[in-house]
Order: sequence, then structure tokens, then C-alpha cells
Amino acid sequence: MTIVADTNVLASGLASFRNPTTTVAMLLRLWRLGVFTLVTSEYILTELSHTLQSPYFRKRLSSQQVTTAMRLLRRKTTITPLTTTVHGVASHPEDDVILATAVSAKADYLVTGDTKLQHIRTYNGVTILSPKQFLDTLTHDLAKA
Repeated sequence: MTIVADTNVLASGLASFRNPTTTVAMLLRLWRLGVFTLVTSEYILTELSHTLQSPYFRKRLSSQQVTTAMRLLRRKTTITPLTTTVHGVASHPEDDVILATAVSAKADYLVTGDTKLQHIRTYNGVTILSPKQFLDTLTHDLAKA
């Protein structure tokens, strides 16, 4: 199973990793255990790096934690080139690039906290879910296995 997680899901997961009961922290732990493949793009990694420099995240993560997390993501995710473009599907142009990442990677799921993007439900074969919906899907699939 292959997923693309949007920048805010990744940032929230990293910031809440000390609280292992949050949905996004659980998702990152399941990724690290190899339950699914996480795909990113240079765009997502750059946006995440900028996001983690904001005051909100600087209060929650040390510079060392940010550096370690970014190294981990670069080493352990599949970084896909953008082979397709998406315009005007999402409510924000930057979300179109996230969606283009998922389509380019032929991901099964795009996991996003953006409710407007979630309302699209599917786009070019990619199912769009909230972190909670994706965790429920994983839990259901693991219970069947």
C-alpha cells in the first residue's frame, strides 16, 4: 500500500511523536514498521522543511529533531518526480501539487487534513482520506490479514 501524506500531516506527526496516541503519530509509527510505503516529492519535503521552521513547530521540536526527521524522510520515503500536473482541482494551488505527487506516484491514498481536499474523495485513482479515515482503513486491513 502506497500513500502520500500532505505537509501538515507530516508536520503534525513529527510534532506529536512524543504523544504516541495521536492519530498522526500512530501513522508515522506504522510507516516506520513497514505497514505502508510513504511517498513524498521534493516539493513536499521543501514545504515541510519551511513549515517546521515556523514558531509553532520550533516550540515543539529542537533543531536536532528537525534535522533528524528530515534526514529520515529523505532516506526512508520514496521520493517521486512530478510526472503530471494538476490545476484548479484543490482550493489552493499548493494542494494541487500535493495531489499531483499522489497521482505521479500512483499512490493508493492521499492522506490530508484538508477537508476541502477530502471532499473530492478520489482523483485519478487516488483515494483521498483524513488521517483518521486512513488509520481506520489500515486497522481494518490488518485485522483481516
